[in-house]
Amino acid sequence: MGRYGNQHLGINPSGAMDKYAMQVTNILVGNKWNEAIIEMHFPASVFMFTQPALIALGGADLSASINGEPVPNLHAIIVGKNDVLQFHKPVRGARAYLAVAGGFVIREWMNSYSTHLKAKAGGFNGRTLQKDDEIFLRQPSSFPVKQNDFIILPWQADVKCLPDSQAGGDDQKEIFVLPGNEWERLTIESKENILMTSFVITNQSDRMGYRLNNIPLPVMSNEEVVSSGVNFGTVQLLPNGKLIVLMADHQTTGGYPRVAHVISAHHSRLAQMKPGNKIHFRFTDQQTAEELFIKQQQHLLQLQNACTFRLEQYFSAKR
Repeated sequence: MGRYGNQHLGINPSGAMDKYAMQVTNILVGNKWNEAIIEMHFPASVFMFTQPALIALGGADLSASINGEPVPNLHAIIVGKNDVLQFHKPVRGARAYLAVAGGFVIREWMNSYSTHLKAKAGGFNGRTLQKDDEIFLRQPSSFPVKQNDFIILPWQADVKCLPDSQAGGDDQKEIFVLPGNEWERLTIESKENILMTSFVITNQSDRMGYRLNNIPLPVMSNEEVVSSGVNFGTVQLLPNGKLIVLMADHQTTGGYPRVAHVISAHHSRLAQMKPGNKIHFRFTDQQTAEELFIKQQQHLLQLQNACTFRLEQYFSAKR
């Protein structure tokens, strides 16, 4: 979920880009919401399981298969020894997640398992995964499945009921924002452009931030801004008049005007977008932002209760 409480030391939170999808995927296998998982983009890795395991896939749909047979997102799946999981093409969304029941044996750094690439700490040796890496599972497996076989458990997590938290990775253009501290620095024309224009995410985008291809936005004053704290979803105005939306690997502070902030409930929607997708900002109020976030958290609790019951019922019947 991220490494919070250390920004005053210059250490950014990092963590999953789509934290809602991460939590849903963990819940499907009976994990705690904040258990470490693997985040993938396309082209994604190929995984071979050296022992049976209970897994789930969430977030983006990257057309997954096990042993060459298609498998769905948002289902718990029992894989057997030597089963091979791979991904064939991006269907929807940008970031996919792989959760394993019990989690992985990886390094914790400053109260988080998140990989911090610049510090080379946390996660799997503080780096991205490479060919032939072997990640051990924390929980010994005793799942009822034969070798080179797998079982898709019959229930699926319902995320379609939450149009304001697109964990499935749908290309949603409308992003709710609140005005930032330097919103009033913009000219009337700039404000109208932000609210009336759709912005395309450029190829110069990554986990640190999405750069947008907007026309340069003039400001009322060029007075320098004192460097202040920023967060996931902060929309900054760069010196060239372009916008950048800060993402999971954002810096700890910034000296560029903060013209808006994406509401927490839409971080998932934002995280599943990729270069070429269009963003349309729509202003909302604090109360609406809080209500949408609470609705999202309530859905996670309901999902957790349902999945816990289903898993207990399934494995009790197999004993």
